[in-house]
Amino acid sequence: MRHRSVADLMTPHAVAVQRGTTFKEIARLLDEYGITAVPVIDDDQRPIGVVSEADLLRSKTSGDGAETAGELMSSPALVAGPQWSAVEAARVMEEHRVKRLPVVDSRGVLIGVVSRSDLLQLFLRRDRSIQEEIVEDVLAGTLGVSPAAVTVEVTDGRVTLSGTLRHRSLVPVVVRLCESVDGVVTVVDRLSFEHDDATDGVSAVD
Repeated sequence: MRHRSVADLMTPHAVAVQRGTTFKEIARLLDEYGITAVPVIDDDQRPIGVVSEADLLRSKTSGDGAETAGELMSSPALVAGPQWSAVEAARVMEEHRVKRLPVVDSRGVLIGVVSRSDLLQLFLRRDRSIQEEIVEDVLAGTLGVSPAAVTVEVTDGRVTLSGTLRHRSLVPVVVRLCESVDGVVTVVDRLSFEHDDATDGVSAVD
């Protein structure tokens, strides 16, 4: 079971500006490419900050006189690694209230940008693909559960599991692994079990 990473979802060859890029040029780039922020890079192509629409508007309303990317940018730049999961990137965006993250390689060089809309692509995955991954990779491949034992229904990313597993302890494992499949919005657990192994080794006390 392979999760798509930031490298799979990001926009490569990101639009970027230098420290000396002017206010007007930054505004033009944001409008031309339909983006809300742009990374500011140094001479080695490493992000040193980010200029967003909010930074531009804040500068004009405050009258601080900032005219270049170096003066306008929020610094240091929050960045993502290409190996990050979509969940990791989304968590950083939410925590810092940003819509885009520059993506850097092991040397810190800019290789792309990942946005909220990029991450949402995961949830546009077809239900059939989600179902096949759960049946073939999660149940049969990872857990060795026969596809005949569990029925998997997927509607708009909502997964419903029904059927009977051998052991009770396997139920939360199946649910957790299904929740981690790319494109799954929620999991409805209607599973039953043959043997309650949670009580094994526990004796009654008078």
